[in-house]
Amino acid sequence: MPKPKYTTHLGMVDILPDESPKWRALEQIIHEEAAKFNFEEIRTPIMEQTELIVRGVGQLTDIVSKEIFAFEKGDSHYVLRPELTAPVVRAFVEHHMQQRGGSQKLYYIGPMFRAEKPQKGRQRQFHQFGLEILGSDDPIADVECIAFMMRIYQRIGIKNFDLKLNSVGDPESREAYKEALRAYLKPNLDEMSELSQKRFEKNPMRILDSKEEEDQPFIEQAPVIQDYLNEESKEHFEKVKSYLDDLGIAYSLDPHLVRGMDYYTRTAFELTSSDLGSQDALAGGGRYDLLVEEVGGPSTPAVGFAAGMERLMIACEELGIELAEEKSVDVYFVTLGDAARKWALTHLPKTREAGLSATMDYMSRSMKAQMKDANRENALYTLIIGDNELNEGKFTLRNMKESEEMPLSFDEIIEKLTKKLL
Repeated sequence: MPKPKYTTHLGMVDILPDESPKWRALEQIIHEEAAKFNFEEIRTPIMEQTELIVRGVGQLTDIVSKEIFAFEKGDSHYVLRPELTAPVVRAFVEHHMQQRGGSQKLYYIGPMFRAEKPQKGRQRQFHQFGLEILGSDDPIADVECIAFMMRIYQRIGIKNFDLKLNSVGDPESREAYKEALRAYLKPNLDEMSELSQKRFEKNPMRILDSKEEEDQPFIEQAPVIQDYLNEESKEHFEKVKSYLDDLGIAYSLDPHLVRGMDYYTRTAFELTSSDLGSQDALAGGGRYDLLVEEVGGPSTPAVGFAAGMERLMIACEELGIELAEEKSVDVYFVTLGDAARKWALTHLPKTREAGLSATMDYMSRSMKAQMKDANRENALYTLIIGDNELNEGKFTLRNMKESEEMPLSFDEIIEKLTKKLL
Protein backbone atom coordinates (compact mmCIF):
# COMPACT_ATOMS: atom_id res chain seq x y z
CA MET A 1 0.00 0.00 0.00
CA PRO A 2 1.54 3.34 -1.05
CA LYS A 3 2.23 5.91 1.63
CA PRO A 4 -0.06 8.93 1.62
CA LYS A 5 1.21 12.12 0.05
CA TYR A 6 0.51 15.20 2.18
CA THR A 7 0.37 18.71 0.74
CA THR A 8 -0.63 22.14 2.00
CA HIS A 9 -4.30 23.12 1.84
CA LEU A 10 -5.53 25.01 -1.21
CA GLY A 11 -4.45 28.63 -0.95
CA MET A 12 -1.98 28.02 1.88
CA VAL A 13 1.71 28.29 1.04
CA ASP A 14 4.91 27.25 2.82
CA ILE A 15 7.47 30.04 3.20
CA LEU A 16 10.70 28.16 2.58
CA PRO A 17 14.23 29.04 3.82
CA ASP A 18 15.16 30.77 0.55
CA GLU A 19 12.19 33.15 0.97
CA SER A 20 12.05 33.70 4.73
CA PRO A 21 14.92 36.27 4.82
CA LYS A 22 12.76 38.58 2.68
CA TRP A 23 9.93 38.29 5.18
CA ARG A 24 12.22 39.01 8.10
CA ALA A 25 13.68 42.02 6.27
CA LEU A 26 10.20 43.40 5.56
CA GLU A 27 9.09 42.83 9.15
CA GLN A 28 12.23 44.58 10.39
CA ILE A 29 11.47 47.63 8.23
CA ILE A 30 7.94 47.77 9.64
CA HIS A 31 9.21 47.51 13.23
CA GLU A 32 11.83 50.21 12.65
CA GLU A 33 9.43 52.67 11.03
CA ALA A 34 6.75 52.00 13.67
CA ALA A 35 9.28 52.93 16.36
CA LYS A 36 10.03 56.20 14.57
CA PHE A 37 6.31 57.03 14.54
CA ASN A 38 5.98 55.91 18.19
CA PHE A 39 3.51 53.10 17.43
CA GLU A 40 3.32 50.09 19.75
CA GLU A 41 2.94 46.49 18.57
CA ILE A 42 -0.15 44.46 19.44
CA ARG A 43 -0.58 40.71 18.90
CA THR A 44 -4.03 39.13 19.07
CA PRO A 45 -5.09 35.45 18.77
CA ILE A 46 -5.62 33.95 15.33
CA MET A 47 -9.10 32.79 16.43
CA GLU A 48 -11.87 35.20 17.39
CA GLN A 49 -15.57 34.87 18.20
CA THR A 50 -17.64 34.67 15.03
CA GLU A 51 -20.07 37.29 16.35
CA LEU A 52 -17.25 39.82 16.73
CA ILE A 53 -16.28 39.51 13.07
CA VAL A 54 -19.90 39.60 11.88
CA ARG A 55 -20.69 42.71 13.92
CA GLY A 56 -17.37 44.38 13.23
CA VAL A 57 -16.96 43.68 9.53
CA GLY A 58 -20.64 43.59 8.49
CA GLN A 59 -23.14 40.82 7.76
CA LEU A 60 -23.42 41.68 4.06
CA THR A 61 -19.71 42.05 3.30
CA ASP A 62 -18.08 39.50 1.02
CA ILE A 63 -15.82 38.52 3.92
CA VAL A 64 -18.70 37.41 6.15
CA SER A 65 -21.07 36.14 3.46
CA LYS A 66 -18.50 34.16 1.45
CA GLU A 67 -14.99 34.05 2.88
CA ILE A 68 -14.71 33.33 6.61
CA PHE A 69 -13.36 30.06 8.00
CA ALA A 70 -15.90 29.45 10.79
CA PHE A 71 -16.30 26.41 13.04
CA GLU A 72 -17.81 25.31 16.34
CA LYS A 73 -16.40 23.72 19.48
CA GLY A 74 -19.11 22.82 21.96
CA ASP A 75 -21.34 25.85 22.34
CA SER A 76 -18.68 28.27 21.11
CA HIS A 77 -18.45 29.68 17.58
CA TYR A 78 -15.02 30.60 16.27
CA VAL A 79 -13.58 32.13 13.15
CA LEU A 80 -10.02 32.33 11.85
CA ARG A 81 -9.49 36.08 11.73
CA PRO A 82 -10.06 37.47 8.22
CA GLU A 83 -8.73 40.92 9.20
CA LEU A 84 -7.31 42.58 12.30
CA THR A 85 -9.16 45.82 12.91
CA ALA A 86 -12.09 44.18 14.72
CA PRO A 87 -9.76 42.01 16.87
CA VAL A 88 -7.64 45.05 17.80
CA VAL A 89 -10.78 46.95 18.75
CA ARG A 90 -11.94 43.96 20.79
CA ALA A 91 -8.60 43.99 22.66
CA PHE A 92 -8.89 47.77 23.16
CA VAL A 93 -12.34 47.33 24.73
CA GLU A 94 -11.59 44.15 26.71
CA HIS A 95 -8.46 45.57 28.33
CA HIS A 96 -9.81 49.12 28.84
CA MET A 97 -6.88 50.51 26.88
CA GLN A 98 -8.37 54.00 26.87
CA GLN A 99 -7.31 54.16 30.52
CA ARG A 100 -3.68 54.25 29.40
CA GLY A 101 -4.36 57.87 28.40
CA GLY A 102 -4.12 59.65 25.07
CA SER A 103 -4.69 58.01 21.72
CA GLN A 104 -3.60 54.38 21.37
CA LYS A 105 -1.23 54.01 18.40
CA LEU A 106 -1.06 50.28 17.65
CA TYR A 107 0.49 48.30 14.80
CA TYR A 108 0.49 44.62 13.91
CA ILE A 109 2.01 42.01 11.61
CA GLY A 110 0.45 38.58 11.14
CA PRO A 111 -1.48 35.95 9.18
CA MET A 112 -5.17 36.27 8.17
CA PHE A 113 -7.52 33.73 6.62
CA ARG A 114 -10.20 34.04 3.94
CA ALA A 115 -11.89 31.20 2.05
CA GLU A 116 -11.70 32.88 -1.34
CA LYS A 117 -10.42 31.69 -4.70
CA PRO A 118 -6.61 31.80 -4.61
CA GLN A 119 -4.98 34.12 -7.14
CA LYS A 120 -1.74 36.00 -7.64
CA GLY A 121 -0.86 37.78 -4.40
CA ARG A 122 -3.97 36.53 -2.60
CA GLN A 123 -3.99 33.23 -0.74
CA ARG A 124 -6.39 31.72 1.77
CA GLN A 125 -3.78 32.22 4.43
CA PHE A 126 -2.16 35.57 3.79
CA HIS A 127 -0.22 38.14 5.78
CA GLN A 128 -0.91 41.75 6.59
CA PHE A 129 0.70 44.58 8.44
CA GLY A 130 -1.22 47.63 9.55
CA LEU A 131 -1.96 50.08 12.30
CA GLU A 132 -4.86 51.48 14.27
CA ILE A 133 -5.03 54.86 16.02
CA LEU A 134 -7.82 54.78 18.60
CA GLY A 135 -9.06 57.81 20.51
CA SER A 136 -8.48 60.72 18.09
CA ASP A 137 -10.94 62.34 15.65
CA ASP A 138 -8.32 64.86 14.51
CA PRO A 139 -7.56 64.80 10.74
CA ILE A 140 -3.88 64.72 11.71
CA ALA A 141 -4.41 61.11 12.89
CA ASP A 142 -5.76 60.22 9.43
CA VAL A 143 -2.73 61.80 7.77
CA GLU A 144 -0.21 60.21 10.14
CA CYS A 145 -1.79 56.85 9.36
CA ILE A 146 -1.40 57.47 5.62
CA ALA A 147 2.12 58.86 6.09
CA PHE A 148 3.22 55.72 7.93
CA MET A 149 1.73 53.51 5.21
CA MET A 150 3.49 55.52 2.48
CA ARG A 151 6.76 55.53 4.42
CA ILE A 152 6.95 51.73 4.37
CA TYR A 153 6.73 51.65 0.57
CA GLN A 154 9.13 54.56 0.18
CA ARG A 155 11.63 52.87 2.48
CA ILE A 156 11.45 49.71 0.39
CA GLY A 157 11.91 51.65 -2.82
CA ILE A 158 8.50 51.35 -4.48
CA LYS A 159 7.60 54.59 -6.26
CA ASN A 160 4.98 53.69 -8.86
CA PHE A 161 1.79 53.91 -6.83
CA ASP A 162 -1.43 55.92 -6.60
CA LEU A 163 -3.11 57.00 -3.37
CA LYS A 164 -6.88 57.12 -3.87
CA LEU A 165 -8.85 59.21 -1.41
CA ASN A 166 -12.51 59.70 -0.53
CA SER A 167 -14.79 60.66 2.34
CA VAL A 168 -17.74 58.40 3.16
CA GLY A 169 -19.12 60.95 5.61
CA ASP A 170 -20.53 60.73 9.11
CA PRO A 171 -23.82 58.91 9.93
CA GLU A 172 -25.93 61.96 9.04
CA SER A 173 -24.25 62.44 5.66
CA ARG A 174 -24.34 58.73 4.93
CA GLU A 175 -28.09 58.46 5.53
CA ALA A 176 -28.76 61.35 3.14
CA TYR A 177 -26.52 59.75 0.54
CA LYS A 178 -28.03 56.29 0.99
CA GLU A 179 -31.50 57.66 0.24
CA ALA A 180 -30.23 59.36 -2.92
CA LEU A 181 -28.40 56.19 -3.95
CA ARG A 182 -31.48 54.02 -3.41
CA ALA A 183 -33.56 56.40 -5.48
CA TYR A 184 -31.00 56.21 -8.29
CA LEU A 185 -30.55 52.42 -8.21
CA LYS A 186 -34.14 51.27 -7.65
CA PRO A 187 -35.42 51.57 -11.27
CA ASN A 188 -32.62 49.23 -12.47
CA LEU A 189 -32.28 46.98 -9.43
CA ASP A 190 -33.60 43.89 -11.27
CA GLU A 191 -30.70 44.15 -13.73
CA MET A 192 -28.07 44.16 -11.01
CA SER A 193 -26.29 41.27 -9.26
CA GLU A 194 -28.01 39.20 -6.60
CA LEU A 195 -25.57 40.42 -3.95
CA SER A 196 -26.21 44.07 -4.82
CA GLN A 197 -29.94 43.45 -4.56
CA LYS A 198 -29.39 42.08 -1.04
CA ARG A 199 -27.32 45.12 -0.11
CA PHE A 200 -29.84 47.59 -1.50
CA GLU A 201 -31.95 48.03 1.63
CA LYS A 202 -29.40 47.56 4.43
CA ASN A 203 -26.38 49.35 2.98
CA PRO A 204 -26.57 50.46 -0.66
CA MET A 205 -23.13 52.10 -0.37
CA ARG A 206 -21.63 48.60 -0.39
CA ILE A 207 -22.93 48.24 -3.97
CA LEU A 208 -20.26 50.75 -5.01
CA ASP A 209 -17.65 48.20 -3.93
CA SER A 210 -19.14 45.48 -6.16
CA LYS A 211 -16.84 43.78 -8.67
CA GLU A 212 -19.76 42.12 -10.54
CA GLU A 213 -19.75 43.02 -14.22
CA GLU A 214 -23.49 43.68 -14.46
CA ASP A 215 -23.24 46.33 -11.69
CA GLN A 216 -20.51 48.45 -13.26
CA PRO A 217 -22.62 50.61 -15.65
CA PHE A 218 -24.85 51.66 -12.76
CA ILE A 219 -21.93 52.31 -10.40
CA GLU A 220 -20.20 54.55 -12.95
CA GLN A 221 -23.20 56.87 -13.18
CA ALA A 222 -24.13 56.78 -9.49
CA PRO A 223 -24.36 60.00 -7.45
CA VAL A 224 -21.23 60.86 -5.46
CA ILE A 225 -21.17 61.22 -1.69
CA GLN A 226 -19.27 64.52 -1.74
CA ASP A 227 -22.51 66.19 -2.80
CA TYR A 228 -24.17 64.96 0.42
CA LEU A 229 -21.50 65.64 3.05
CA ASN A 230 -22.55 67.92 5.89
CA GLU A 231 -20.33 70.84 6.90
CA GLU A 232 -18.50 68.91 9.61
CA SER A 233 -17.59 66.06 7.26
CA LYS A 234 -16.57 68.49 4.52
CA GLU A 235 -14.32 70.37 6.92
CA HIS A 236 -12.68 67.15 8.11
CA PHE A 237 -12.02 66.01 4.54
CA GLU A 238 -10.63 69.40 3.49
CA LYS A 239 -8.19 69.31 6.40
CA VAL A 240 -7.05 65.79 5.47
CA LYS A 241 -6.36 66.91 1.91
CA SER A 242 -4.63 70.09 3.11
CA TYR A 243 -2.33 68.18 5.48
CA LEU A 244 -1.45 65.67 2.74
CA ASP A 245 -0.57 68.61 0.49
CA ASP A 246 1.63 70.01 3.27
CA LEU A 247 3.51 66.70 3.44
CA GLY A 248 3.88 66.50 -0.34
CA ILE A 249 1.85 63.26 -0.50
CA ALA A 250 0.13 63.09 -3.90
CA TYR A 251 -3.38 61.63 -4.11
CA SER A 252 -6.30 61.32 -6.51
CA LEU A 253 -9.96 61.64 -5.51
CA ASP A 254 -12.13 58.57 -6.07
CA PRO A 255 -15.79 59.37 -5.25
CA HIS A 256 -16.82 55.70 -5.40
CA LEU A 257 -14.17 54.41 -3.01
CA VAL A 258 -16.03 52.94 -0.02
CA ARG A 259 -13.65 50.16 1.13
CA GLY A 260 -14.76 46.60 1.90
CA MET A 261 -16.01 46.88 5.49
CA ASP A 262 -19.18 48.42 6.90
CA TYR A 263 -17.42 50.20 9.74
CA TYR A 264 -15.78 53.04 7.79
CA THR A 265 -16.74 56.70 8.34
CA ARG A 266 -15.32 59.86 6.81
CA THR A 267 -11.83 59.27 5.36
CA ALA A 268 -11.34 56.23 3.11
CA PHE A 269 -8.15 55.56 1.15
CA GLU A 270 -6.48 52.90 -0.97
CA LEU A 271 -2.96 52.49 -2.30
CA THR A 272 -2.55 50.79 -5.67
CA SER A 273 0.37 49.98 -7.97
CA SER A 274 0.19 49.33 -11.70
CA ASP A 275 3.21 47.05 -11.24
CA LEU A 276 0.77 44.42 -9.89
CA GLY A 277 -1.41 44.23 -13.01
CA SER A 278 -5.18 43.86 -12.63
CA GLN A 279 -4.91 42.90 -8.94
CA ASP A 280 -3.28 46.22 -8.15
CA ALA A 281 -4.23 46.91 -4.51
CA LEU A 282 -1.34 47.27 -2.05
CA ALA A 283 -3.06 48.68 1.04
CA GLY A 284 -6.20 50.42 2.19
CA GLY A 285 -7.96 51.82 5.20
CA GLY A 286 -9.80 54.76 6.64
CA ARG A 287 -11.62 56.15 9.63
CA TYR A 288 -14.07 54.01 11.64
CA ASP A 289 -15.52 56.16 14.42
CA LEU A 290 -18.48 53.81 15.08
CA LEU A 291 -16.76 50.43 15.44
CA VAL A 292 -15.58 50.59 19.07
CA GLU A 293 -19.11 51.36 20.24
CA GLU A 294 -20.53 48.70 17.92
CA VAL A 295 -18.54 45.97 19.69
CA GLY A 296 -19.45 47.13 23.17
CA GLY A 297 -16.91 49.80 24.01
CA PRO A 298 -17.18 53.52 24.73
CA SER A 299 -17.72 55.92 21.84
CA THR A 300 -14.19 56.17 20.42
CA PRO A 301 -13.01 57.68 17.12
CA ALA A 302 -10.41 55.62 15.25
CA VAL A 303 -8.51 55.36 11.99
CA GLY A 304 -6.29 52.64 10.50
CA PHE A 305 -5.06 50.73 7.47
CA ALA A 306 -4.01 47.22 6.46
CA ALA A 307 -1.56 46.14 3.77
CA GLY A 308 -1.03 42.80 2.08
CA MET A 309 2.50 41.51 2.47
CA GLU A 310 2.27 38.99 -0.39
CA ARG A 311 1.26 41.81 -2.73
CA LEU A 312 4.24 43.81 -1.54
CA MET A 313 6.56 40.88 -2.22
CA ILE A 314 5.20 40.65 -5.77
CA ALA A 315 5.74 44.37 -6.34
CA CYS A 316 9.35 44.02 -5.17
CA GLU A 317 9.84 41.09 -7.54
CA GLU A 318 8.41 43.01 -10.49
CA LEU A 319 10.68 45.98 -9.73
CA GLY A 320 13.81 43.95 -8.99
CA ILE A 321 13.96 45.19 -5.39
CA GLU A 322 15.98 42.94 -3.09
CA LEU A 323 14.57 43.08 0.42
CA ALA A 324 17.29 40.90 1.96
CA GLU A 325 21.00 40.51 1.35
CA GLU A 326 22.31 37.20 0.05
CA LYS A 327 22.49 34.63 2.83
CA SER A 328 25.99 33.97 4.17
CA VAL A 329 27.80 32.51 7.17
CA ASP A 330 30.93 34.13 8.58
CA VAL A 331 32.96 30.96 9.13
CA TYR A 332 32.50 27.31 8.23
CA PHE A 333 34.50 24.78 10.27
CA VAL A 334 35.91 22.12 7.91
CA THR A 335 36.81 19.10 10.03
CA LEU A 336 39.06 16.12 9.20
CA GLY A 337 38.53 13.27 11.66
CA ASP A 338 36.69 12.70 14.93
CA ALA A 339 39.10 14.73 17.08
CA ALA A 340 38.64 17.71 14.75
CA ARG A 341 34.87 17.35 14.87
CA LYS A 342 34.92 17.30 18.68
CA TRP A 343 37.16 20.39 18.75
CA ALA A 344 34.89 22.21 16.29
CA LEU A 345 31.79 21.37 18.31
CA THR A 346 33.28 22.90 21.47
CA HIS A 347 34.63 25.98 19.68
CA LEU A 348 31.49 26.86 17.71
CA PRO A 349 29.87 28.40 20.83
CA LYS A 350 32.96 30.51 21.50
CA THR A 351 32.88 31.78 17.92
CA ARG A 352 29.20 32.66 18.17
CA GLU A 353 29.69 34.35 21.54
CA ALA A 354 32.17 36.65 19.81
CA GLY A 355 29.29 37.79 17.56
CA LEU A 356 30.15 35.73 14.49
CA SER A 357 27.92 33.27 12.66
CA ALA A 358 29.48 29.81 12.46
CA THR A 359 28.57 26.29 11.39
CA MET A 360 30.10 22.91 10.60
CA ASP A 361 29.31 19.73 8.68
CA TYR A 362 26.82 17.37 10.38
CA MET A 363 27.35 14.43 8.03
CA SER A 364 31.03 13.38 8.41
CA ARG A 365 31.72 14.14 4.75
CA SER A 366 35.04 14.46 2.95
CA MET A 367 37.00 17.72 2.88
CA LYS A 368 36.00 18.24 -0.76
CA ALA A 369 32.29 17.80 0.09
CA GLN A 370 32.60 20.16 3.06
CA MET A 371 34.27 22.86 0.96
CA LYS A 372 31.50 22.49 -1.60
CA ASP A 373 28.94 22.85 1.17
CA ALA A 374 30.76 25.93 2.48
CA ASN A 375 30.41 27.47 -0.98
CA ARG A 376 26.71 26.60 -1.06
CA GLU A 377 26.27 28.28 2.32
CA ASN A 378 28.12 31.33 0.93
CA ALA A 379 30.69 31.12 3.75
CA LEU A 380 33.02 34.10 3.92
CA TYR A 381 35.77 32.04 5.57
CA THR A 382 36.52 28.39 6.19
CA LEU A 383 38.51 27.18 9.18
CA ILE A 384 40.27 23.91 8.32
CA ILE A 385 40.93 21.61 11.26
CA GLY A 386 42.84 18.31 11.15
CA ASP A 387 45.21 16.34 13.38
CA ASN A 388 48.23 18.44 12.38
CA GLU A 389 46.39 21.68 13.16
CA LEU A 390 45.28 20.34 16.53
CA ASN A 391 48.82 19.28 17.44
CA GLU A 392 50.35 22.63 16.40
CA GLY A 393 47.54 24.85 17.73
CA LYS A 394 47.48 26.66 14.37
CA PHE A 395 44.47 26.39 12.04
CA THR A 396 44.14 27.23 8.36
CA LEU A 397 41.83 30.23 7.85
CA ARG A 398 40.79 30.55 4.21
CA ASN A 399 39.21 33.65 2.70
CA MET A 400 36.70 32.08 0.33
CA LYS A 401 36.41 35.06 -1.99
CA GLU A 402 40.10 35.89 -2.30
CA SER A 403 41.37 32.29 -1.86
CA GLU A 404 43.97 33.47 0.68
CA GLU A 405 45.05 31.15 3.49
CA MET A 406 46.99 31.74 6.70
CA PRO A 407 47.79 29.63 9.79
CA LEU A 408 46.53 31.25 12.99
CA SER A 409 45.70 30.27 16.54
CA PHE A 410 42.02 30.17 17.46
CA ASP A 411 42.29 33.42 19.46
CA GLU A 412 44.03 35.14 16.54
CA ILE A 413 41.29 33.92 14.21
CA ILE A 414 38.56 35.35 16.44
CA GLU A 415 40.40 38.66 16.72
CA LYS A 416 40.92 38.90 12.97
CA LEU A 417 37.35 37.99 12.03
CA THR A 418 35.71 40.30 14.55
CA LYS A 419 37.81 43.22 13.31
CA LYS A 420 37.05 42.34 9.70
CA LEU A 421 33.37 41.45 9.90
CA LEU A 422 31.88 43.21 12.90
